Amino acid sequence: MTATYEVRGQVAVITLSNPPVNGLGFETRQATAAGINRAESDAAVTAIVITGAGGAFSGGADIKEFGSPKALAEPNLLSLIQVVESCSKPVVAAIHSVCMGGGLELALGCHYRIAAKGTKVALPEVKLGLLPGAGGTQRLPRVLGAEVALNMIVSGEPVLSEMLAQVPGQKLFDRLADADLMEAALAFAAEVADKRPLPRVRDLKARCANPEAFFQFARNMVAGMSKNFPAPLRCLEAVAASVTMKFDDGMKAEREGFAALMVTPESGALRHAFFAERAASKISDVPAGTPVRNIAQVAVIGAGTMGGGISMNFLNAGLPVVMLETKQEALDRGVATIRKNYEAQVKKGKLKQDKYDARMALLTTTLNYADIGHADLVIEAVFEEIGVKQAVFTQLDAVMKPGAILASNTSTLDLNAIANFTKRPQDVVGMHFFSPANVMRLLEVVRGAATAKDVLATVMAVAKKIKKTAVVSGVCDGFIGNRMIEQYGRQGGFLLDEGCTPAQVDRAAEKFGFAMGPFRMGDLAGNDIGWAIRKRRYSEKPGLRYSKTADLLCELGRFGQKTGAGWYDYLPGKRDAIPSAVVTEMLDKHRAALGITPRKISDEEIVQRLVYSLVNEGAHLLEEGIAQRASDIDMVYLSGYGFPLWRGGPMCYADQVGLFNVVQAMNKFAKNPLDDAEFWKPAPLLARLVAEGKTFS
Repeated sequence: MTATYEVRGQVAVITLSNPPVNGLGFETRQATAAGINRAESDAAVTAIVITGAGGAFSGGADIKEFGSPKALAEPNLLSLIQVVESCSKPVVAAIHSVCMGGGLELALGCHYRIAAKGTKVALPEVKLGLLPGAGGTQRLPRVLGAEVALNMIVSGEPVLSEMLAQVPGQKLFDRLADADLMEAALAFAAEVADKRPLPRVRDLKARCANPEAFFQFARNMVAGMSKNFPAPLRCLEAVAASVTMKFDDGMKAEREGFAALMVTPESGALRHAFFAERAASKISDVPAGTPVRNIAQVAVIGAGTMGGGISMNFLNAGLPVVMLETKQEALDRGVATIRKNYEAQVKKGKLKQDKYDARMALLTTTLNYADIGHADLVIEAVFEEIGVKQAVFTQLDAVMKPGAILASNTSTLDLNAIANFTKRPQDVVGMHFFSPANVMRLLEVVRGAATAKDVLATVMAVAKKIKKTAVVSGVCDGFIGNRMIEQYGRQGGFLLDEGCTPAQVDRAAEKFGFAMGPFRMGDLAGNDIGWAIRKRRYSEKPGLRYSKTADLLCELGRFGQKTGAGWYDYLPGKRDAIPSAVVTEMLDKHRAALGITPRKISDEEIVQRLVYSLVNEGAHLLEEGIAQRASDIDMVYLSGYGFPLWRGGPMCYADQVGLFNVVQAMNKFAKNPLDDAEFWKPAPLLARLVAEGKTFS
């Protein structure tokens, strides 16, 4: 049973029991309704308590049912709340730990609510591009006032029960429990058993001091903050309805808003991302119960930008880190940078001084490999050159204890070759962090041919501990993210050849929603990095076509922000990208040398060529088994490359556009003599999906 029923004295206790967060799936709703009806018909029962087993009251909808007919099967959540609200005996919600989404809506349908301190309370539906659909927008303003309720609903962020209990005039909680919640709830239920009439939230008036002025101000604020997301404004209008309409009319407005949002591409993309993030943590042939290795201490090789950022992740999670470098000056610079980063957080009030001190106390440094041999996990973050990696892993193989995990932060190199520099390839794995490593959420976990399953399971668990979104990749040049971004960059180069400026391409990409276009991104990362990769490509893949514009730029020494000049000019100490006359002249001469007459290129073509290049290469990765699933590719691009969240990632976006339409555009690009016709040949998987009328999802 996903909800249990028992009678304690004269109080019936219904306990939601659907791990991990007591999701309100069909069986749970059915059992809860049956419990209410059973208590109604038992003359010995005078009151009812609804609570949740384990670590939650209820986290809301059961995600296993999301989008399926079961989610709407009767009793649906609206029907269940009506059963609870219309019960002739008082129903008390005993809330603890987590009370979110439909769980909070169910609690608001009860006659009384008693909460444990520390309970996280939220209506997070806006994060899925939706609004609360079972009365949340109508009942929460009636117990907290419109202003507080609107902030909670539009942000979707959890608020602690103690904070909400301090809201003036609040009627969300009748009491906060100081000790045993169930004991307090049973006592409270007995206390209110004979009180009539039973209080209903729907009968309260939603409080708002000056509705017209408040909601107009709120509309302006919300519109400015959520231009690409329709849900926040819809949430606002639903909350406004709670103030201006009768309850039943407000409920109708809420349902209309919910239905309208459910079919928007933005909500589809956000729901896709929600499930994609959860799916990414699952590895098809590594069972959920696979034993993991104990990671109590971490070593990091390299104290540069990446090594320092990687170290901070583990210090933040409370894990001791020993950082190794070849020279004391390099160590000193690395530690100084870590201190500077933490001190900036302290200055902004984001980190307390005692936590800063505790984190720095966990960091030690060394110049000697013998000092790191006891670490459980060692991560190499040295220069991206195979000979350098070989020297490091040969040393690690000699000093690290048996069972230690040896990880490489390589972004493009062959992990199998790196693993074979050791006598323990089963312990070697890729942990590709993205810069800045202490900020970026993405972690590509690269699975070598010999990587042990428990190593993979351990690294995925570690990723969760350091709050990273981990995506597993097979071994290939560039793995998932960088292999795809190379094609994106190649298209950017061809667009320059044909007549675009860097600013035009970047504007089109950023208007589409990318955090930054390809040329601003190149300047930020360092154009010399791409130059080094291309030089290797020229010898490995002599037939692969590239625009020479990026090489010409690097030959001028314009490596990006770090040199004060790249595709753009930069003023000292500033990151503003200023269009460069030097680059314009370079492009003009380049086109003239090739006999190219510049043409006008639309933003639509720019975006299609950039995005569809990602899609086609992603399809190749799926075909080759480098990526497990299309949604994993989307997670790489949403969390590591600034792809717009409301578009769901490149593969999700292609599904929304229609794969037939994507291939039609690719066929057109293949006819462009200045582009790469061979690349635009649809990947076999993409061609097959179009032929079968299917999607990546």
